[in-house]
Amino acid sequence: MQIGVPKETAPRERRVALAPDSVTRLVKAGAQVVVERGAGVAASFPDSAYEAAGATLAATAAEVLAASDVVTKVQRPSADEARAFKSGAVLISLFQPSAAADVLPVLAERSVTALSLERVPRITRAQSMDVLSSQSTVAGYKAVLIGASMMPKFLPMLTTAAGNIAPAKAFILGAGVAGLQAIATARRLGAVVSAFDVRPAVREQVQSLGATFVAAEALASDAEDKGGYAREQSVEQQQRTAALLHGHLKQMDLVVTTAQIPGRPAPRLITAAMVADMRAGSVIVDLAAESGGNCELTTPGETVNANGVLIYGAVDVPSTVPTHASQMFGRNVLTLLQHLMKDGAITIDVKDEIAGPMCVVYQGQPRT
Repeated sequence: MQIGVPKETAPRERRVALAPDSVTRLVKAGAQVVVERGAGVAASFPDSAYEAAGATLAATAAEVLAASDVVTKVQRPSADEARAFKSGAVLISLFQPSAAADVLPVLAERSVTALSLERVPRITRAQSMDVLSSQSTVAGYKAVLIGASMMPKFLPMLTTAAGNIAPAKAFILGAGVAGLQAIATARRLGAVVSAFDVRPAVREQVQSLGATFVAAEALASDAEDKGGYAREQSVEQQQRTAALLHGHLKQMDLVVTTAQIPGRPAPRLITAAMVADMRAGSVIVDLAAESGGNCELTTPGETVNANGVLIYGAVDVPSTVPTHASQMFGRNVLTLLQHLMKDGAITIDVKDEIAGPMCVVYQGQPRT
């Protein structure tokens, strides 16, 4: 069985689907791994590291795709790349099926079976395969660093010959994986941290990291679904949340928003009116920019200045920490491959509780 790792072609993407440490383990398990030259360079993994791990190098992506039984990518392939796949191959990548109308028919024509990494189920057996969680960890960490670099003041309290500097106040909206990592990072950098989430169950996790949990008077007991994600709030709950956030935001220096609902636009938590009442010099880093943004003024990939408040629409943040993001991504993919490998080959069973929900194309047939 040959596993192929082509170089990523999506704009801004610096990660690679398999880092050398994961390649080593796959080779030891009996797989052949072929890597396109330069695939890991942007993540600080030179070709020599892949050769040392036991991989074979190919000069072009076409060579990798034409000969590989399994193709691992970070982002889904373009339609042109999909046409170069070996017939009957298996694709493993982030996919976003709703935005892949041009790619799905091509994969179907090639009888490719495609697994979408966004669809790894939230079950205990699949935790080590959960790419969204591992990459959210990277995003939460980096969001605070981005915000700190944009602020016109220090995050920590400082005692200097020129007097004392009060610590900045950081507010994290959403206490999922990204939010919890943002809380931990802001605390390590010395900020006074508070956090909000519609799910009462995360209060203890927030407080265990040394942050204050900001709670509306009546958070819904059913605010999360079976997968642990937040449900959409009712109109009445949204109004109570808005009033709470409006008052709290007025005192904040750094705000990191992470709230998202799978398969739906990100909830609008910060309105233009709220931004207008924030301090000049405060910063909002919106990690939900690519799914619509938690802030009304967010523009993906851009920094908006609203009367002295900077709103950064963060996109593809994990790619800005490509070495560790790639290592974590690769280990998720490695664990998935180990689950799928049987007798030296990949076996996809749509009845499997892990592979089934992930499968968006099966043996040439698109699946919902």
